[in-house]
This record gives sequence, C-alpha cells and structure tokens, in this order.
Amino acid sequence: MIELIATAESIEQAEALINVGIDTLYVGEDRFGLRLPASFSQAELKEITDLAHRNQKKVCVAMNAIMHNDRIKLVLPYMEILQDIGVNSITVGDPGVIHLLKTNQLNLSYIYDPHTMITSGKQVNFWANRGAVGTVLARELTYEELTAIAAEAMVPVEVLVYGATCIHHSKRPLVTNYFNFTKVQRTENNDLYLSEPKKPDTHYSIYEDTNGTHIFNTGDINLLPHLETLYHANLKRWKLDGIFTPRESFVQIASLFIKAKEALINDNWSSSLIESLNEQIWKLHPQQRSLDEGFFLKDPDEIK
Repeated sequence: MIELIATAESIEQAEALINVGIDTLYVGEDRFGLRLPASFSQAELKEITDLAHRNQKKVCVAMNAIMHNDRIKLVLPYMEILQDIGVNSITVGDPGVIHLLKTNQLNLSYIYDPHTMITSGKQVNFWANRGAVGTVLARELTYEELTAIAAEAMVPVEVLVYGATCIHHSKRPLVTNYFNFTKVQRTENNDLYLSEPKKPDTHYSIYEDTNGTHIFNTGDINLLPHLETLYHANLKRWKLDGIFTPRESFVQIASLFIKAKEALINDNWSSSLIESLNEQIWKLHPQQRSLDEGFFLKDPDEIK
C-alpha cells in the first residue's frame, strides 16, 4: 500500500491536503521537530488530528530535534499530550526520547528519523527490533542503495519524493550571528543563499529556526517520473516536503502525486500521463528553486 505523507503550514492547508487525498499529515512544534514549515500549538495539533481522523487520515508529529539536557526534560510531558490528542505516530532521532517512550509505556508509535544516518537495511532492522514501526532513510541515497535497503527492511522505509534536502545543520543561530556582526538589515530566511565561487548558479538555501541553522541542497527533489520504479522496488512510503513551496502551490503539487499514485494502483501508469504531471510540477514549483532527482540515478561508486 502506498502512503503519501505531506507537511502542512497551516490548519487550512492541512484540510486542503486531506481533501486532495494525502494519507498522512506531518506536523509539529519547532521545540521538538526540525525544519517544519510551521510550528503548531498543542491546541492546533489537536484540531489537525481531529480533522484527519474524521477523514480516516493519519497524523505524524515531528519529535526529531536534537535534544539537549534542557529540552529532554520537556519531552515526556509533551509525549503524554500527544498520546491524549491521539496522534498516530511520532518521528524520533534521539534514543533518549525512545527510552522515555518505552519506560513510561506510552501508547505512541515511533518512526526512527536520525536524518542522514539510516543508510542500510541492518540499521533499519536494528530499530525495528526496538519497536520502530518505520524509518526515514537518508536523502542522499541512490536507487541501487534504496532497493537493497527495501529488500532487507522489516518495516516500511520513507523516501523523499518531493522537496528540499538538508545537507548541514548547526545548533548555532548562524544567520542571526551574521547580521549582528555585519550590522546589515536582516532579510527573510527564505531569501538567504550560499553560492560556490566557481559555480555561481548554486544556491544553497539557508534556513534558521529555534533549532539552529539549516543549509539545503541547491536542487530540490522531484521523483515523480520514478515513482513506478520505487513502487516495484517495494518503496511505498513517500514524503512531500513543502518548507519552500508555500500555500496552494504545494497543495496542487500534492494532488499531482496523488494522481500518479492512483495511476499506479489502477494500472493506468503511462509515459504521457507522467510527462503531463511532471510538467505541471515544474510550473508550480518556486521559480527561484531548481528541481532534479538528487542522488537517485547516480552510481554509488561515483559518489565521493
């Protein structure tokens, strides 16, 4: 069964994503979750969860932040609230959070999400044997590596099929520090980029939140043309990340992936359909951001 997961930046967008057919909403609060399009209060999370459940959809809450001593103290009360709200699962990257989850016997399923760390089937199964109901794979994996993991994995594994890829995370507020040092008037986070001197076309997006500074790859991921390949490799948990694709554009892109999913399920997949859907994605995607297939088509031996 294919599961399409999408981030949400507002309650209104969450409802729109449900209406177009998204299976799982990925939301959270930025004290506990990384790189979210929006930080939701506990009341808002309850509203989103109730909305999703009324429509037979699921909610996964991000708890994959780097938990220092001051923040880990807040984790258990927060998980107890999420349990009461009735969310379907959480993403966790810190074993300390898993320890609190297990020792307090909370009724919460967890998906292991250590960002760049899951790169083999053995790692997937290590956490599956410790209660994980799924894992989030590293984003910079090739098709060859993905299929090898899928063949061995005991639980579903998540693949990013649309959105930005984070390549660096620092706990420090580097953007704030830069503007404080230069005395230059600060601009919006989404307008900040790094560029390589010898490659002026590169634009590594810089994003700062309460968890520090995040740098994203130049090219955003778009694997829609390759969904049939993922499907037949038993890679059926697909993530759409809208952190840099706001409002209605992201909802419309999500609807295109829904159409591709339905075409696969109903044996209506065709090159002409996928070409048409892909053209629409390019029109909806932010013009200042590029799109490519990331590492998907690369030879693992050529990646240095």
